[in-house]
Amino acid sequence: MISERVSRLAFPGILLLLFACSATATAVWCMSMSDMGAVPMPGGWSMAMAWLPMCGQTWTGAAAAFTGMWLVMMVAMMLPSLVPMLRRYRSTVTGGSGKGRPGWLTTLVGAGYFLVWGLAGLVVFPLGAGLADMLMRFPALAQAGPLATGLVVLGAGVQQFSAWKVRQLACCRQAERVSGSAGAAWRHGLRLGLRCVRCCIGPTAILLVLGVMDLWVMAIVAVAISLERLAANGEHLARVTGAAAVATGVFLVAQAVVQGF
Repeated sequence: MISERVSRLAFPGILLLLFACSATATAVWCMSMSDMGAVPMPGGWSMAMAWLPMCGQTWTGAAAAFTGMWLVMMVAMMLPSLVPMLRRYRSTVTGGSGKGRPGWLTTLVGAGYFLVWGLAGLVVFPLGAGLADMLMRFPALAQAGPLATGLVVLGAGVQQFSAWKVRQLACCRQAERVSGSAGAAWRHGLRLGLRCVRCCIGPTAILLVLGVMDLWVMAIVAVAISLERLAANGEHLARVTGAAAVATGVFLVAQAVVQGF
């Protein structure tokens, strides 16, 4: 009984420490990448160094470094919206067949969830690196970079109004019957991760095109995701952030057109 009480009290402290460490590591990474500068591109924009290997670094090493920091970044960004689900799961298994080991089972849920986000990073990096390489080889394509960025932001904003987005938010909030086995906890975490990745496609696309190393963009996207996932009127908030994204996208497209992209 005492150990269970201690575990319950330690739960929020561990999550807070994990968030603080991941947020600090993300900030340090962003500042270090910012100090390295960016690659000037035709069209008046700059390409982030996150998509390119450092001096003496192989592409494999660059992919590993990006994926590691992507995972740390996702812990900082997604943990606030994941905490209520972890708390609900922990409460469920504490009173059921998982009694006596809720901390371990909850850890498995979180590990499965963030494994999915880590795998998403493994997909994102080769796509981003391949696009970066192509843009550096073909200046004419790079010239359209600002226009493409505006269109992506605009499309992500429109997606926030879709029925598909509403369904994904509903899936993220859906309560499941869970058992107290390690396998069930792991599978539950994987399902949560897959649902979250699908639901966050639009905000993640905005993050990638506006600044994967920009702390302000990260913070805004993280707050938007947390609000639409946790608030009772999440669908309404998703439309509010969608309207903001649409307005931003229209501005960026207009700016690119005026400047002759």
